[in-house]
Amino acid sequence: MMRAFMVFCFLVAFAFASTAQEKLGGRLRQVLERTSPDATVVLWVFFADKGEYESRAASVPTTLVSERSLRWRAKVRESHALVDYSDLPVSRRYLEALSHRVLRIRQQSKWFNAASVVATKQQITAIASLPFVRSLEVVARFPKDRTMEEAKGAASPPRREPLSPRAPHVLDYGPCFDQLNQIAVPAVHNAGYDGSGVYVGVFDNGFRLLTHEVFDSMTIHATYDFVDHKVSVVPNNLSPAFGSHGVNTLSVIGGFKSGQLIGPAYKATYILARTENDSSETPIEEDNWVAAIEWADSIGVDVTSTSLGYLTYDPPYPSWTWQDMNGNATLITRAADAAVARGIVVVNSAGNNGFNASHNRLNAPADGDSVLSIGAVDAGGIRSSFSSVGPTTSTPAHQA
Repeated sequence: MMRAFMVFCFLVAFAFASTAQEKLGGRLRQVLERTSPDATVVLWVFFADKGEYESRAASVPTTLVSERSLRWRAKVRESHALVDYSDLPVSRRYLEALSHRVLRIRQQSKWFNAASVVATKQQITAIASLPFVRSLEVVARFPKDRTMEEAKGAASPPRREPLSPRAPHVLDYGPCFDQLNQIAVPAVHNAGYDGSGVYVGVFDNGFRLLTHEVFDSMTIHATYDFVDHKVSVVPNNLSPAFGSHGVNTLSVIGGFKSGQLIGPAYKATYILARTENDSSETPIEEDNWVAAIEWADSIGVDVTSTSLGYLTYDPPYPSWTWQDMNGNATLITRAADAAVARGIVVVNSAGNNGFNASHNRLNAPADGDSVLSIGAVDAGGIRSSFSSVGPTTSTPAHQA
């Protein structure tokens, strides 16, 4: 009898361990095989349900998002489906239980019902055995994309003349006229339109110099640093290089200084998120961006702009390849498409890997089927040599 009982216990334990092992995603398994026993891993923990909030699944409260967010969702959804199961919060009980079993919880995602954590290999095994955990997968950890720095030193094609000559306009655009004229911004401003009433989310590596005169007329509604978890979006690192990219992109979008710089969306209301860590030794994680887009949605953002793109992992993580840029492989791309499904216009740079234009060179989330992927051109409207090209690998051209 005792021997039979021991065999039964062994079989139960084996089955339990097998179930836990099956929860590990393929890419996570590769990482665990390549890392030392004492190494830490950043991973997504996906939950089986919403825990204590599951009782609200049949009637999700509209109060979970702002009135502004509801108005914009009404553009793309039926009135009875403005909110859904994915809007329910992540279970506090699950997060509490998880916090005692990992080194640190980084971010959480209600859309994907998940939390990103930092854990040891031993802790990952324990997490996988939790009954409320559905699956585990590695968080994308991307090194800094230095392609733009390299592009600055590369030979540039001859400068072409602007597409059309200057004409009298209501505003004095100064040296930024040519780039704006290519997309008919002056004509729109002449017609009396600006960014008034529009909420624009800008996600970048931080935002220094917000007291600069070019931002004097800008309304900043909300800010949050998803890297260091603070309200200020000024990086803690005092080096001027940290946060400079964010200031550059923000000023191009919405700055205003007559005769010097006028952004197409001046007078808009801005939501600023620091999602990228600029430290060269620290990779960039996708979970910061996912947390930022959910935060911006809850506020009621109309448009988001991100001049960042991700493709390769930081070793020993297995990298994505251009064949993976199909709109469904990366979580960050799926989050971008999920935002569009909620009425948000998601704009992202195509990437800076276009030197080899023989095949797809997009960076996530620019491969999303609902994302506006924007490349760079010269004054004559010709693609800059560094600017990434498509189409995504889900198109017939790449399926053939």
